[in-house]
Amino acid sequence: MATLIEAIDIKRKTFFQHDDEPYSCLDVVISTPTARGGQTLVRVKMRNLITRAVFDKTFKAGDKLKEPDLAQVTATYLYGDGEGYHFMDQESFETLTLSGDQVGEGRQLLVENTNVRINKFNGNPIDIQLPTLVELTVTRTEPGFRGDTTSGGATKPATLETGLEIRVPLFIKEGEKVKVHTETLEFAGRA
Repeated sequence: MATLIEAIDIKRKTFFQHDDEPYSCLDVVISTPTARGGQTLVRVKMRNLITRAVFDKTFKAGDKLKEPDLAQVTATYLYGDGEGYHFMDQESFETLTLSGDQVGEGRQLLVENTNVRINKFNGNPIDIQLPTLVELTVTRTEPGFRGDTTSGGATKPATLETGLEIRVPLFIKEGEKVKVHTETLEFAGRA
């Protein structure tokens, strides 16, 4: 039997099942009433892991939600083509294919041999979880010159090997590897 989660216990990145579909919590706000007898409400911004739809839903604090039948497997990104994005399961060595919608914005951060976690719902792959940081090579950026700025922290645009464009410090040159934060898509340091 699936474990039950109380709505009041839902936190960011918690997985739960609602109307027989898996969801991930993106944000949660708990409203405690000031009047006696009022109920504590939990407003959850949630993403359907299958359709990728995002919406808000309000639950009562005591509402019980099922824990979804999710399995996470470690996989390595192989390549992308017209059929989708292909990963190799590191335990069974089978190839898992996900569509562009299932990969989402993560496709801007995928290069060969990137290790990811793939969520499977009822045995079928439904989405990926990227590591916190990925290393990508800068393919195009303007040179930064000494004296370009009077204060530290000046940035310039840079195009990475996946086509993603981010802002980097002036000292970064073409051909260098940089770390990119996968949630904010921002420069996180040299690799």
